[in-house]
Amino acid sequence: MSAKAAGVHALDVRTFDLDESGWPLRPTGSGPRPVPAAQLDGYVAQQLTPPPWVTDIVVYVHGWNTSPDSALAAVRTLLGLASRQYDGHRGIYPRLDRPGRPFVPWPVLVRWPSRSVPSLGGYRLIRDRAHAMATDGHAARVIGQLLGYLDTHRADPAAAPVLANRSGQYLHLVGHSFGCRFLCEAVQWAANRRGGATLGWSTPKPKGRPFTVDSMLLLQMASPRDAFASRFTALAEAPLRGPVVATYSQHDRATGFWHLRAERRAGIGYAGIGTAPAPVSAITMRSVEEPYPHDVLDHRFVSVDASEVYTRKSGPAGAHSDHLRPESAHLLLSLADHSR
Repeated sequence: MSAKAAGVHALDVRTFDLDESGWPLRPTGSGPRPVPAAQLDGYVAQQLTPPPWVTDIVVYVHGWNTSPDSALAAVRTLLGLASRQYDGHRGIYPRLDRPGRPFVPWPVLVRWPSRSVPSLGGYRLIRDRAHAMATDGHAARVIGQLLGYLDTHRADPAAAPVLANRSGQYLHLVGHSFGCRFLCEAVQWAANRRGGATLGWSTPKPKGRPFTVDSMLLLQMASPRDAFASRFTALAEAPLRGPVVATYSQHDRATGFWHLRAERRAGIGYAGIGTAPAPVSAITMRSVEEPYPHDVLDHRFVSVDASEVYTRKSGPAGAHSDHLRPESAHLLLSLADHSR
């Protein structure tokens, strides 16, 4: 990987900040201020046009009780792990390791006000805020439009090794905790709005949608186990070429202990995906040297047991934030590889 490519995840993280209503903020001399509606398109274009040398766009939305600096550190850590995993195990990802066009990710970080006291009341506060931002507020539409812009401005397919999609670059969504809800709401927003078959995943690219996503990785999702059957039902027909992959760990107290008391049922991040509009494939998180075959991940919903990996406890949330691991990077790279 070139020096420019190797440093992209460390230096060139594009940030997109939202206020408590889900509306975009921009930095000013007197602090963050809402972007005027008439200037929103120009602001998005200024911030989010993908460089032509990028192969994969990774949109990351952080979770509960995360400061802006910690969110930035998280996405840098995850893609740093991905870079080291890719450099050390290229043979596992044959479609990413193409001559003259190695894997070069471009991270886009969506930040939102998620800070609270780590308690039952704090958990409920942020749960309710995330719900309001995504339903009564602007977050689902704004993130959906952000994804639509990225999809429209992917590089020319002539620059890609294969004609995997109409633009030649790949779009992956990664969420953590409540950030997973924002991504699901945004994709569901697009599913309700009205390309051709592609290489890679067995699901064809939907026609007439605002954008198409190549994979969605939900790390320790803070939603009830039946969320895909009761709330995110449109994801079965959403603009997703690849799978919805959700990790869980029984060492996650935030989506176990706190979620159980706040919502009277365990969360996906603790117990995995329960019922869903399509069959759920249940697998175990693999080591960094063990490949994920295509047919293991090529399902609409994949529930990944990471209980043997996400074990490190951090305060009252347990292992909720222990997702920044080489094994997570391996899973992300595997999804990117199979998207080709």
